[in-house]
Amino acid sequence: MKRAAVDTVAAVDLGSNSFHMVVAQLHHEELRIVDRLRERTAIAEGLDDGGRLKAKVAERALECLQRFGQRLSHMPADAVRVVGTNTLRRMRDSRAFLAKARAALGHRVEVISGREEARLIYLGVTHAHSADARRKLVVDIGGGSTECILGEGRKILESDSLQMGCVRWTLEYFPAGEITKERMRKAQIAAGLELQSIARRYRRLGFEVAIGSSGTIVACEELVRACGWSMRGITATSLRRLRKTLIDAGHAERLTLPALQADRAPVLAGGVAVLSAIFKLLDIEVLHTSPGALREGVLYDLFGRIQQVDVRERTIRSFARRYHVDLEQARRVERTALALLAQVASAWELEGPLGPRVLSWSACLHEIGLGISYSGYHRHGAYILAHADMSGFSRDDQAQLAALVGNHRRRPDRASFESLPTDLFEPSLRMAVLLRLAARLHRSRSPRPLPNFELFVRRDELRLAFEHGWLDKHPLSHAELQEEAELLVHLGFELRFS
Repeated sequence: MKRAAVDTVAAVDLGSNSFHMVVAQLHHEELRIVDRLRERTAIAEGLDDGGRLKAKVAERALECLQRFGQRLSHMPADAVRVVGTNTLRRMRDSRAFLAKARAALGHRVEVISGREEARLIYLGVTHAHSADARRKLVVDIGGGSTECILGEGRKILESDSLQMGCVRWTLEYFPAGEITKERMRKAQIAAGLELQSIARRYRRLGFEVAIGSSGTIVACEELVRACGWSMRGITATSLRRLRKTLIDAGHAERLTLPALQADRAPVLAGGVAVLSAIFKLLDIEVLHTSPGALREGVLYDLFGRIQQVDVRERTIRSFARRYHVDLEQARRVERTALALLAQVASAWELEGPLGPRVLSWSACLHEIGLGISYSGYHRHGAYILAHADMSGFSRDDQAQLAALVGNHRRRPDRASFESLPTDLFEPSLRMAVLLRLAARLHRSRSPRPLPNFELFVRRDELRLAFEHGWLDKHPLSHAELQEEAELLVHLGFELRFS
């Protein structure tokens, strides 16, 4: 199936409180939702003190994903994006759960950073409010984290992910569902302390309109409207009345507010405490709600990738500029790496669009560490790629790029690949070999093109053949390949050349 033929996509959001799936089609630049599924899994509540997911909660979550998986079973991999947020970021030793989640869904789970989550939320909100050109404050209170974004049009000016959410705050300050004035005060003060790191910066830049998205804020807006406290979004006054109503009820089980869904009641107090702090510290008078949020942002991002408008390409170019990459050398290495890939893609099972893209990106950035120091620059580059905020990339995406760049020269470290998801291990090893060979062949940094060459592979054996006499005339390349043959043994490969 050609990428251009994809007209239906799906986004799956593995949130801290609920798992959501949305299936949509794009018509005239607007999403048309064709299906939705949502289940409260409360995985944030299932983390023990050591950050491990309790077996019963994991089982509940995987059963949900099996149901989602049936709905997605006919959809191609590039039409589905599954993102995990705060709780999966916090989960210790999450590999086993993520492997089971992939088996249940039939699609890879990407654990995204807080900054990437904020970008996708803003993308979803701005598409839903495309006619509004005013400077916006966008707030999204999830189960485990809260994202705040300032932007104009499609441009993000500031974005932050704060470690507070409706589930985390409820567990911390309203245990067993008890809601008192003192507990609410402490929860709001704690949220205010989290917000202090961004409040002055956001107030200084200012905003003309405040927009909230996702479960907690949408639920609060529905409640204040159903109670007749506000017909124009969440106002500061209506939020105070909601907060007082929770305190007067005294317990989550005694809440009888109209429009309150049963699965929202247990975590409402924590969400209201966080929202109250946001109103106070960011001087919000009224917060409007948006139909677009993270899931819609993922859908638009997917359509962008399919239509060759991929934010990841912009990110790679931005990093190349930021770290003053020698673009001519990067292009030489990229061309050769892709030429090598084309010859072995079938034998090494590297066919499909992802292999060339990952290899191209790693070739483009293989020298970014030179901006720090020549000594060990491959390790500097790997550190940057593993830890920087990279729009469009998941945690595993960055780990894969870091492994390729960190192993493109000197003695390779097989252990850096073993930490990748199982299904990325072998392809990443093989792409690293191709990147290493391309970098070796362009050690002279000469603009002269390489001669025709052929690469033959059989499992872990490689044979590289050049035009007769070329290696004799190029002693540096000959010496480089001799050294490379010795080093590739550490990755489990045997290289011969002639």
